[in-house]
Amino acid sequence: MDSETFAFSADINQLLSLIINTVYTNKDVFLRELVSNASDALNKIRYQSLTDVNCLDTESKLEIKISFDKENKLLVVEDSGIGMNYDDLIANLGTIASSGTKKFIESITSKDLQLIGQFGVGFYSVFLVADSVVVVSKKNGHEQYTWESGGNGSFTIQKDEESVLSRGTRITLQLKEDMLEYLEEHKIRDLIKKHNQFIDFPIYIQTEKVVPINPEPEPDKNEEQDTDKKEETDTDKKEETDTNTNKEPVKVVEFEHINKNRPLWCRQAKEVTEEEYSDFYKSLTGDFDTYLDVNHFSVEGNVEFKCLLYVPKRAPYDLFDGQSKRNTDMKLYVRRVFITDQFDELIPEYMKFMRGVIETDDVPLNLSRELLQQNKTIKLIGKNIVKKALDMFVNISNDADKFRTFYEQYSKNIKLGVHEDSVNREKLTTLLRYETSKSDGDLISLDEYLDNMQEGQTNIYYMTGESVASLQNSPFVQHFKEKGIEVLYMVDPLDEYITQQVKDYKDKKLVCITKENGDFSLEESVKEEYKNVCDFFKSVLSEDIEKVVVSNRLANYPCLLSTSEYGWTANMQRLVKAQTFGKQDTMQFMMGKKILEINPNHEIIKKLRHKIESDTDIDNTKDLIKLLYEISLQSSGFNIENSSDFINRVLKLVNNNLE
Repeated sequence: MDSETFAFSADINQLLSLIINTVYTNKDVFLRELVSNASDALNKIRYQSLTDVNCLDTESKLEIKISFDKENKLLVVEDSGIGMNYDDLIANLGTIASSGTKKFIESITSKDLQLIGQFGVGFYSVFLVADSVVVVSKKNGHEQYTWESGGNGSFTIQKDEESVLSRGTRITLQLKEDMLEYLEEHKIRDLIKKHNQFIDFPIYIQTEKVVPINPEPEPDKNEEQDTDKKEETDTDKKEETDTNTNKEPVKVVEFEHINKNRPLWCRQAKEVTEEEYSDFYKSLTGDFDTYLDVNHFSVEGNVEFKCLLYVPKRAPYDLFDGQSKRNTDMKLYVRRVFITDQFDELIPEYMKFMRGVIETDDVPLNLSRELLQQNKTIKLIGKNIVKKALDMFVNISNDADKFRTFYEQYSKNIKLGVHEDSVNREKLTTLLRYETSKSDGDLISLDEYLDNMQEGQTNIYYMTGESVASLQNSPFVQHFKEKGIEVLYMVDPLDEYITQQVKDYKDKKLVCITKENGDFSLEESVKEEYKNVCDFFKSVLSEDIEKVVVSNRLANYPCLLSTSEYGWTANMQRLVKAQTFGKQDTMQFMMGKKILEINPNHEIIKKLRHKIESDTDIDNTKDLIKLLYEISLQSSGFNIENSSDFINRVLKLVNNNLE
C-alpha cells in the first residue's frame, strides 16, 4: 500500500532533535513509558468491555509481550489493548499537547537532563535508544495501520495487510549500536521489576530455554533383562540409526510471565500474612532480616492513597554519615507504575529511615515523572504518613522489648524530630528516654519521671554532659542526691538542642542544674557576711567570670562554675568549639561569662576568707583562688584553656608543702 508522509510541527522537530542529541543520564525510562502506555491501552479495552461485551471477541487475553531479535537489533513491545486507527495514530503519535511540548523544551534547554514523560512526550523517549520506530496497530472495526519514523522530522502512515494483529499495538525499535544492552533478557527483566512489576496486566518476556530432544527414560529394573536382550539383537541397527541429534539439547523460545505478584498494598490488611509482609519487605529493601513493625493502611478524603509502612530492625548504615540530604526509602507508584524514590517533600528528614510503598492516582507529575511538583497533594500525603508513622512509634513504645530495639537504633532520629518538628514535638517528646540519678542504668520516660517526683516538686531537673559516669560524680548532682530529687542524665549531643526547644513538659519546667537559678541562694545575712570574699574572688578572676555568688547547693566541694540561665552550658560550649564551622562571634555571644558559686560551709572557703580578711600573704591567696577556679573548671565540665599555668600552680603548691 502507498504510504502517506507527514511532517512534524516545528515544536516536535525541536523536541526530537533535543531528545536524540542530548546526553540523558537515564535512558532506561523509555521501557517504562512503553509498558505504561500499553497498560493504559489495556485498561481502555477492559473499560469498554463493561458496556460492549463483544469487544474482546477479537482477542480475549489482555497482556503485554516483550521480545527480541538480536540478529537484526530489534526490540518489540506488543499489547492486546484497544489499538489505534488511522486518526488515532496521527493524533497520538504525530502531535503533542502544546503545553507539554513547551515545558519539555524549556526544561531541557535549561540543562535539566532528567526530564522525560507526560503529555505524549513519553513515547518519544524511544529515540533515546532507537534509530527508528515502527508502530503497527489494529483497532476493533478498523483496518490495521503502520506508523513509522526515524526521528528525522517526519513520519509515515500506511495501511498494513501483511502483519495482521487481532487487536492491539506492536512497537518495534531499531536499536542504536551503543544501545544493544536492551536486547539482553536480564536487563529488561531488571527494568520491569523496578518500574512495572505491579501493573494490573501480565507481562511476558521472550526467553530461551535449553531442552533435550527425545530424552531416553531410565529403564525399569523389572525389564532390565529384556532390555539387555533387545540391545544385543538390535546393536547393529542402533549403531546405524543413532545420531547426536537425538541426544544434544536445543534452544526453545518461550514467553515467561514475569510479574505474577499482586501488589501487597492493594490487598486488605486482614488477608495478608506475617510471612507475606516479611517476604515483601525483604524483596523491597534487600534486607536479610525482617522488619520491626509494619503499618498497612489506606487514606480517603481530600487525597487518596494506599501505603505499606515499615520500621526496619536496624538503622541504615549511612543514616548519619554527614550528608546534607539523604534520599528516602519510600517508593511512589502511580497506577502501579513506579515513579520515584527520590523526593524530599514526602516525609521529614528525621523519618527517612522508614521503608515502604505509596500508591496514588492523585499526584500530578511534571514532565520527568522523577521530579514531583511542589503542591498540596504531596504535602497532604506526607502529613498523613507522618501521622501514621508517629502512631507506629507510640504503639512500639507499649512493647518494652520492641521499643528497646527501636530506641537503640533511632533515638537520634526521635531527638532530631523533637528539635525540628514543632507540629509533632509534643508527641515525639513522649518517646524520649533517659537514665537518671535513680534509675540504676534503666531508661525512663518523662512521664515516668513525673510519676517519681516528690510532693511539691515543680521542676524537671536535668544535666548534660559527655557520659553518664561523669554526671554521676558531678558536684552539681550531689546536692540533688542528698535531697532525694531525681536528675535526668542527658549525654547525647542532640539533647543540648532539644532543651533549647522543650522548655517544659506537661506544665513542669525543665531546669538545667548547671545553670544559675534562685533555688540555691542563701539568706541575705550570709550573702552580706561573704560579700568581701566574693568581691576579692571577682577581682582575681575578673577576666574569666561574670560574678561570684554564695550558694547552698555544694556539699563536699568548695566551689563550682555555673552558667547564666540563657547562655550555653559547659557541655554545649565544648560541642560548639569542636565544630570547625562554628562562628566565633556567635560563640562568644552565647558563651557569655561563667558564674563562680562558693560554699560558705567548706573549710577551704572559710580559711580563704580568713586570709583575705587578715590581708596576709595575698599573692599566695591569689594563686590558691586561681587554682580553685581551674579545679572548678574541670569538675564543672569546662576545659582549662592554659594547662601550663595550672600545672605550674599545682607544682608550686606541692613544693610549698614539702618545705
